[in-house]
Amino acid sequence: MWESVAASVAGMVGAVAAAAPAPPPAPAVEATPVLTSTPFGALPEQGVTHTVTISGRGTLTATRVTFTTTADLDGVIARAEPGRCAASPRIVVCDLGDLLLGAAAAVPRVTITGRIRPGVPPGTLVRNRVSVTSVESTPTDSRIASNAYLLPGSTATATATATDPPLESPAVASQVRPPGRSLRVPAVAAVVVVGAVAAGILLTRRRLRRRHSLPSGRL
Repeated sequence: MWESVAASVAGMVGAVAAAAPAPPPAPAVEATPVLTSTPFGALPEQGVTHTVTISGRGTLTATRVTFTTTADLDGVIARAEPGRCAASPRIVVCDLGDLLLGAAAAVPRVTITGRIRPGVPPGTLVRNRVSVTSVESTPTDSRIASNAYLLPGSTATATATATDPPLESPAVASQVRPPGRSLRVPAVAAVVVVGAVAAGILLTRRRLRRRHSLPSGRL
């Protein structure tokens, strides 16, 4: 008897459970980070402010914002609203906790300030990147925002500008007259040689004339 009653109760519970509506699926979470860098294209020794906001709808659990940059920042200060941050010259990690995203909720914000370290060479690619992760994150999530720019002047251009002009080839250098020497020097030397020859001939003719003019007994 008790067995039949238990079976009846189990059947009734199963029927009720089958008839009860299934719980609604959890609402989808949409989260999109936005990264703004001011001024965009900051130079070495120049201050810069990176601002990260998260827009969307739904609830994020144990939210974490990670900011990275390829140019070291000096004097980094990071602040999260809400949450707290840990900062280093190239990486800032902020834990924001549970976030409710939507029209009525305050927009979560992370502000990072610093000064680009001196000595970054021209042509360096400065890339700033931010990612948002939470318990709801999946491997296919793309909650990433980034921007990038090149510091003015490329490495190749700077090297070419600093390179000395090419040296002259030996053939060209041999055709260049030494400084301080005149091209008239060979002509003057030729005049001196010609004058010496003419003087020698004149002296020889005079000697011959004297011999012919002397009496034969004196020869």
